[in-house]
Amino acid sequence: MKINDAIKTRILNLCAENKMTINELAALSGLRATTIYSVISGKSKNPSFGTIKKICSGFGISIRAFFDDKIFNNIDT
Repeated sequence: MKINDAIKTRILNLCAENKMTINELAALSGLRATTIYSVISGKSKNPSFGTIKKICSGFGISIRAFFDDKIFNNIDT
């Protein structure tokens, strides 16, 4: 799995776990919903560290917690 696919899946899983929509996540993270949709759709090939950090803030988790998931264990380079 590519890193972008893993990030997309992690965001969608966290939204489901928190019963949160992308629009709600955007409001909580201080990002535009279009930015998050770009990450999820793959239009944003390399989401910045700042974007990931804001997404984590929206979920109320650390960056370490975001990446501490088995989905990141087998990333293709």
